[in-house]
Amino acid sequence: MHAIAVDEDRLLWLEHPGVPGPAAGEVRIKVAWAGVNRADLMQRAGHYPPPPGVSDILGLEISGTVVEVGPGVDSLRPGDRVCALLAGGGYAEEVVVDARQVLPLPEGFGLREAAALPEVFATAWLNLFMEGQLAAGEHVLLHAGASGVGTAAIQLCRAFGHPCFVTAGSDDKLAACRELGAGGVFNRHQGSFVEAVKQWGGADLILDPVGGAYLADNQRVLNADGRLVLIGLMGGRRAELDLGRMLMKRQRLIGSTLRAKPPAAKGAILDALLAHVWPRLASGEFRPLIDRTWSIDEAEAAHAHVQRDANIGKVLLAVSGEG
Repeated sequence: MHAIAVDEDRLLWLEHPGVPGPAAGEVRIKVAWAGVNRADLMQRAGHYPPPPGVSDILGLEISGTVVEVGPGVDSLRPGDRVCALLAGGGYAEEVVVDARQVLPLPEGFGLREAAALPEVFATAWLNLFMEGQLAAGEHVLLHAGASGVGTAAIQLCRAFGHPCFVTAGSDDKLAACRELGAGGVFNRHQGSFVEAVKQWGGADLILDPVGGAYLADNQRVLNADGRLVLIGLMGGRRAELDLGRMLMKRQRLIGSTLRAKPPAAKGAILDALLAHVWPRLASGEFRPLIDRTWSIDEAEAAHAHVQRDANIGKVLLAVSGEG
């Protein structure tokens, strides 16, 4: 089997690991497409190691075809076309994963489109509705709104009645966010977003993959009883927290990562997607934004594209390239 791993110099290289058969509750999938996530770049840089016991091969989501099921799996069978949420191992020809982390393709979807779904919609759903506990009509601020997670979150906010304001790094990205349903936008290169968000009405929930220097401004625009859900550290891991503001406005800071959650927790998130998101994908109300695709042996170019923050939506790697 071919797979893309990271060597001691942080370079990508081709290796040929063996793939074990599925254990009880697991399935083995022939990978068609793999999603590229900023978490892959963080792992490559040495800042985001895989959980204990998880493959150090990159890749947190795939689409493909089930080729073998382990004992106790009755929801899937060989030949099923699926997408899956992984803790690692997606940049490979085959992967073994807990069956609870696998979903059928939405009706009308091919394997290419489906590879753009698991990580972004699971992350958005988890942090908006499970960690963030959005209530009816609450306002949401989304940073990096044109990212894969951002574009998924905009569509969820629109569908479930939550006005959202997004920040992004170009006018083209902001235009794409408006088309998806963002009610307010701000170009981060124009300075602080504080006054623009305050004039919009402030935020009851902030979904932030930046951290670092954004913390102080996030606190300034967060309404009373507001929640700041931190999902990334693109802007650094250290910042000063205004405890007085946090106390007086009853603000809550929530750290959230999806990768290390156990299969049962991931399964609960995917069950929610199957019930609430998959029908909207099938009807065309939701759609994944795919920015560009590369072949698996061009993973270096795909990483450079994401590192430059050049993508609007999802970047994919073709492994077998099946549609």
